[in-house]
This record gives sequence, structure tokens and C-alpha cells, in this order.
Amino acid sequence: MEVTDSLNFGHKDRKDIYEYIESHGTVREDEVRRALNFEPAALGAHLTILRRDGYIRKVGKHVEVAYARETEETAELDGIEVKIRMAQDVDLESLVDAIHEVADEGRYIEAETVADVLDHEEVVLRHNDVSSRMVFVATVGDELAGWVHLDLPEAEKLSHTAVLTVGTRPEYRGHGIGSRLLEKGVSWAREHGFEKLYNSVPATNETAIGFLEGHGWETEAVREDHYKIDGEYVDEVMMAVTLR
Repeated sequence: MEVTDSLNFGHKDRKDIYEYIESHGTVREDEVRRALNFEPAALGAHLTILRRDGYIRKVGKHVEVAYARETEETAELDGIEVKIRMAQDVDLESLVDAIHEVADEGRYIEAETVADVLDHEEVVLRHNDVSSRMVFVATVGDELAGWVHLDLPEAEKLSHTAVLTVGTRPEYRGHGIGSRLLEKGVSWAREHGFEKLYNSVPATNETAIGFLEGHGWETEAVREDHYKIDGEYVDEVMMAVTLR
């Protein structure tokens, strides 16, 4: 199942089961049964239909949302082997740490919000009637070096747009990893029918602005004094790229 697919369960109980699994990540079947107070036979029947319809998959005694698995990419950048792949729940802790490390520099406020949401929800990918998101990570060996996050609005009038954040840990900068992640996020969005991507950064983050401009992004608007960083008012630069 793609995070852009429409959701149609045909039964309230199946919707409740999907939403529980979607909001909790990989969970045991007996946990779902206890949480939603289902008889074993009834839960089994609903899970069978959800699997048949491609909404969930079984992993041993656990169940999880059956997100389509994206192909892992490997690149040699400045002699460093970098893998870019779809993020998984096992990446949650290192992903949040990486985003916070970048956000704590005080120059990427949107990233701080992303980290807080991930930390609060304790699940990486989302796809429900309210919100959806896709995340890719770059890894070097066992280390998570960077990420690209796409927030996908479910409102019909905004469904052609997405908000993108991207970043790399300081020690992995200067090797093209950020560019590869940005390109991955943009190409995924284009392939899935999105027409426009947005990203907002403080005006003081000239590095990020130059980085995005170098990849074809343009400034659409500036909100004066939108941020207050270290006691100083800072403008927000709202940038976008058209994919059509």
C-alpha cells in the first residue's frame, strides 16, 4: 500500500483495527485484540480481510501496516558508501536524535517540529484520514547520517502539495548526502503525483537557502519577524519547487 492510496475499509471494526495498527506501528495480534476488545475469531476474520486488501501484513505474531517497500539505493560519495532507504520504526530513536541534532543548531525550526511529532507519536510512517507522511533515511554503516521527511496533507484542496524537510548530521556534511536525500524526496513526490513542495527556513540560515536554490527551489514569500531565536526576531523564508 502506498501512503497516497485512498482508504476504504467497508466496516467500522476494520477501520478501528487499521487505525490502531497504523498509530502504534508493529504490534502483536493479542495486543490489538485486548486494546479493542475483540473476540479472537472476529479479530482473525477482520485481519484476514485487511491483509487480503493490502492494508496490513503479518510478521510472525505481529501485524503492521503494509506500506509498499521502496527500493534501497546505494551510492559512493567521496569514498563513503551511503545507503538511502525508506525509514522503518526501528529507526525511530536514531531518526529523532538526528533531526534534533540539526534542529538544535537553531537554524531549522520546521525540523524541530518534525522531531517532536515523531517523538510523541512513536511511529515513523503514517497514513490515515487526517495525515500521512513518508520518510527516507541515509545510512553510513550502522549510523543514520540524514533524512528527508514529507508531510502529505489529506485535505483534497491541498493534496497536490507536500511539505519537505531534509537534513544531515554535521559530521556527514559536504559529501553530497543532503543532495541525494533531497533528490530522493523530490523524485518520490513527483512519481506519486505531487505538483509542488514547500520548505520554510529562518532567513539567517543562508546555507539552507543557498542549498535549496541550488536545486531549483525559489522563494515564494517572506514572513517578517516570524521566529524569535536567541531573543532576536528572524524572518521566515518560505520556499517552494514546482514538479509539473
